[in-house]
Amino acid sequence: MNSKNEKSNQFYRCPWCGSDPVYVKYHDEVWGVPEHNDKKLFEKLLLDGAQAGLSWITILKKTENYRKAFDNFNATKMANYDQEKFDELMSNSGIVRNKLKIKAFIQNAKSYLEIQKEFGTFDKYIWQFVDYKTIHNKLKTLNDAPSKTEISDAMSKDLKKRGFNFVGSTICYAFMQAVGMVNDHLVDCFRYDELRK
Repeated sequence: MNSKNEKSNQFYRCPWCGSDPVYVKYHDEVWGVPEHNDKKLFEKLLLDGAQAGLSWITILKKTENYRKAFDNFNATKMANYDQEKFDELMSNSGIVRNKLKIKAFIQNAKSYLEIQKEFGTFDKYIWQFVDYKTIHNKLKTLNDAPSKTEISDAMSKDLKKRGFNFVGSTICYAFMQAVGMVNDHLVDCFRYDELRK
Protein backbone atom coordinates (compact mmCIF):
# COMPACT_ATOMS: atom_id res chain seq x y z
CA MET A 1 0.00 0.00 0.00
CA ASN A 2 1.30 3.43 -0.89
CA SER A 3 1.24 6.27 1.60
CA LYS A 4 -1.46 7.70 -0.65
CA ASN A 5 -4.73 5.87 -0.79
CA GLU A 6 -5.50 6.36 -4.50
CA LYS A 7 -9.20 5.54 -4.21
CA SER A 8 -10.06 8.45 -1.95
CA ASN A 9 -7.07 10.54 -3.04
CA GLN A 10 -6.27 11.12 0.63
CA PHE A 11 -3.23 10.27 2.67
CA TYR A 12 -3.45 6.80 4.15
CA ARG A 13 -3.57 6.91 7.94
CA CYS A 14 -3.75 4.34 10.72
CA PRO A 15 -7.27 2.88 10.60
CA TRP A 16 -7.84 3.14 14.38
CA CYS A 17 -8.83 6.81 14.12
CA GLY A 18 -11.70 6.13 11.72
CA SER A 19 -13.33 9.23 10.25
CA ASP A 20 -14.27 11.14 13.42
CA PRO A 21 -12.75 14.64 12.89
CA VAL A 22 -11.63 14.83 16.55
CA TYR A 23 -9.86 11.48 16.27
CA VAL A 24 -8.35 12.26 12.85
CA LYS A 25 -6.94 15.59 14.11
CA TYR A 26 -5.49 13.82 17.16
CA HIS A 27 -3.92 11.13 14.93
CA ASP A 28 -2.48 13.64 12.46
CA GLU A 29 -1.23 16.31 14.85
CA VAL A 30 -0.64 14.83 18.31
CA TRP A 31 -0.29 11.04 18.47
CA GLY A 32 3.33 9.96 18.21
CA VAL A 33 4.79 13.49 18.20
CA PRO A 34 7.68 13.63 20.70
CA GLU A 35 6.48 15.66 23.68
CA HIS A 36 8.95 17.23 26.12
CA ASN A 37 6.77 19.78 27.90
CA ASP A 38 6.34 18.70 31.53
CA LYS A 39 2.79 19.96 31.86
CA LYS A 40 1.65 18.26 28.66
CA LEU A 41 3.35 15.00 29.66
CA PHE A 42 1.62 15.14 33.04
CA GLU A 43 -1.76 15.87 31.45
CA LYS A 44 -1.35 13.01 28.98
CA LEU A 45 -0.37 10.50 31.66
CA LEU A 46 -3.41 11.45 33.75
CA LEU A 47 -5.80 11.31 30.81
CA ASP A 48 -4.47 7.91 29.78
CA GLY A 49 -5.20 6.76 33.33
CA ALA A 50 -8.70 8.23 33.10
CA GLN A 51 -9.23 6.11 29.99
CA ALA A 52 -8.88 2.81 31.92
CA GLY A 53 -11.91 0.68 31.04
CA LEU A 54 -13.19 3.27 28.52
CA SER A 55 -12.46 4.19 24.91
CA TRP A 56 -9.86 6.88 24.25
CA ILE A 57 -12.30 8.91 22.14
CA THR A 58 -14.49 9.34 25.26
CA ILE A 59 -11.62 10.98 27.14
CA LEU A 60 -10.37 12.88 24.10
CA LYS A 61 -13.75 14.59 23.71
CA LYS A 62 -13.74 15.51 27.41
CA THR A 63 -10.19 16.89 27.43
CA GLU A 64 -11.25 20.54 27.62
CA ASN A 65 -13.65 19.69 30.48
CA TYR A 66 -10.76 18.01 32.32
CA ARG A 67 -8.54 21.05 31.82
CA LYS A 68 -11.21 23.34 33.28
CA ALA A 69 -12.01 20.98 36.16
CA PHE A 70 -8.37 20.42 37.15
CA ASP A 71 -7.04 24.00 36.96
CA ASN A 72 -5.43 23.35 33.57
CA PHE A 73 -3.47 20.48 35.14
CA ASN A 74 -1.59 22.77 37.50
CA ALA A 75 0.04 20.09 39.66
CA THR A 76 0.76 22.44 42.56
CA LYS A 77 -2.92 23.39 42.83
CA MET A 78 -4.06 19.81 42.30
CA ALA A 79 -1.77 18.46 45.03
CA ASN A 80 -3.57 20.77 47.48
CA TYR A 81 -7.16 19.89 46.60
CA ASP A 82 -9.34 19.48 49.69
CA GLN A 83 -12.56 17.54 50.31
CA GLU A 84 -14.67 20.43 49.02
CA LYS A 85 -12.81 20.41 45.69
CA PHE A 86 -13.04 16.61 45.53
CA ASP A 87 -16.82 16.78 46.03
CA GLU A 88 -17.05 19.44 43.33
CA LEU A 89 -15.14 17.18 40.91
CA MET A 90 -17.38 14.23 41.79
CA SER A 91 -20.42 16.28 40.76
CA ASN A 92 -18.84 17.51 37.49
CA SER A 93 -20.70 15.80 34.63
CA GLY A 94 -18.07 16.97 32.12
CA ILE A 95 -15.49 14.44 33.36
CA VAL A 96 -15.57 10.75 34.26
CA ARG A 97 -16.89 10.79 37.82
CA ASN A 98 -14.94 7.90 39.22
CA LYS A 99 -13.87 8.31 42.84
CA LEU A 100 -10.67 6.28 42.45
CA LYS A 101 -9.60 8.06 39.27
CA ILE A 102 -10.17 11.52 40.77
CA LYS A 103 -8.23 10.53 43.90
CA ALA A 104 -5.47 9.21 41.62
CA PHE A 105 -5.24 12.56 39.80
CA ILE A 106 -4.64 14.30 43.13
CA GLN A 107 -2.13 11.72 44.37
CA ASN A 108 -0.36 11.66 41.00
CA ALA A 109 0.06 15.45 41.14
CA LYS A 110 1.94 15.05 44.45
CA SER A 111 4.15 12.28 43.02
CA TYR A 112 4.78 14.28 39.85
CA LEU A 113 6.01 17.28 41.90
CA GLU A 114 8.38 14.96 43.81
CA ILE A 115 9.82 13.68 40.52
CA GLN A 116 10.35 17.25 39.29
CA LYS A 117 12.17 18.01 42.52
CA GLU A 118 14.42 14.96 42.14
CA PHE A 119 15.13 15.08 38.38
CA GLY A 120 14.69 18.77 37.60
CA THR A 121 12.00 17.98 35.02
CA PHE A 122 9.42 15.25 34.54
CA ASP A 123 10.58 15.10 30.92
CA LYS A 124 14.09 14.07 31.99
CA TYR A 125 12.65 11.36 34.23
CA ILE A 126 10.12 9.87 31.81
CA TRP A 127 12.27 9.88 28.65
CA GLN A 128 15.08 7.99 30.41
CA PHE A 129 13.04 4.81 29.86
CA VAL A 130 13.75 5.02 26.10
CA ASP A 131 17.27 6.48 26.43
CA TYR A 132 15.91 9.91 25.44
CA LYS A 133 15.12 8.92 21.85
CA THR A 134 12.03 7.67 20.01
CA ILE A 135 11.78 3.96 19.23
CA HIS A 136 10.52 3.60 15.64
CA ASN A 137 8.63 0.33 15.32
CA LYS A 138 7.76 -1.12 11.91
CA LEU A 139 4.12 -2.09 12.28
CA LYS A 140 2.32 -3.33 9.18
CA THR A 141 -1.10 -3.91 10.81
CA LEU A 142 -2.84 -2.80 13.99
CA ASN A 143 -2.47 -6.37 15.29
CA ASP A 144 1.31 -5.94 15.25
CA ALA A 145 1.16 -3.27 17.96
CA PRO A 146 1.90 -4.58 21.45
CA SER A 147 -0.33 -3.56 24.35
CA LYS A 148 2.72 -3.42 26.63
CA THR A 149 6.47 -4.04 26.53
CA GLU A 150 9.36 -4.58 28.92
CA ILE A 151 9.93 -0.81 28.86
CA SER A 152 6.32 0.00 29.75
CA ASP A 153 6.53 -2.68 32.50
CA ALA A 154 9.60 -0.92 33.95
CA MET A 155 7.98 2.51 33.69
CA SER A 156 4.79 1.27 35.35
CA LYS A 157 6.71 -0.37 38.18
CA ASP A 158 8.77 2.75 38.84
CA LEU A 159 5.80 5.13 38.70
CA LYS A 160 3.86 2.93 41.14
CA LYS A 161 6.85 2.83 43.46
CA ARG A 162 6.77 6.63 43.43
CA GLY A 163 3.10 6.73 44.43
CA PHE A 164 1.33 6.97 41.07
CA ASN A 165 -1.99 5.20 40.48
CA PHE A 166 -3.70 4.14 37.23
CA VAL A 167 -0.31 3.61 35.60
CA GLY A 168 -0.43 -0.07 34.69
CA SER A 169 1.86 -1.27 31.91
CA THR A 170 -0.87 -1.02 29.23
CA ILE A 171 -1.65 2.57 30.23
CA CYS A 172 2.08 3.37 30.21
CA TYR A 173 2.46 1.93 26.71
CA ALA A 174 -0.51 3.95 25.42
CA PHE A 175 1.15 7.00 26.97
CA MET A 176 4.48 6.16 25.27
CA GLN A 177 2.71 5.90 21.91
CA ALA A 178 0.88 9.18 22.43
CA VAL A 179 3.91 11.26 23.47
CA GLY A 180 6.21 9.90 20.78
CA MET A 181 8.44 7.73 22.95
CA VAL A 182 7.50 5.07 20.42
CA ASN A 183 6.39 5.67 16.84
CA ASP A 184 3.61 3.13 16.37
CA HIS A 185 2.06 4.63 13.27
CA LEU A 186 1.75 1.88 10.68
CA VAL A 187 4.59 1.98 8.14
CA ASP A 188 2.07 2.82 5.39
CA CYS A 189 0.64 5.74 7.37
CA PHE A 190 1.75 9.14 6.05
CA ARG A 191 2.75 10.14 9.60
CA TYR A 192 5.22 7.30 10.05
CA ASP A 193 7.91 8.75 7.77
CA GLU A 194 7.14 12.32 8.81
CA LEU A 195 7.92 11.40 12.41
CA ARG A 196 11.06 9.47 11.46
CA LYS A 197 12.60 12.62 9.98
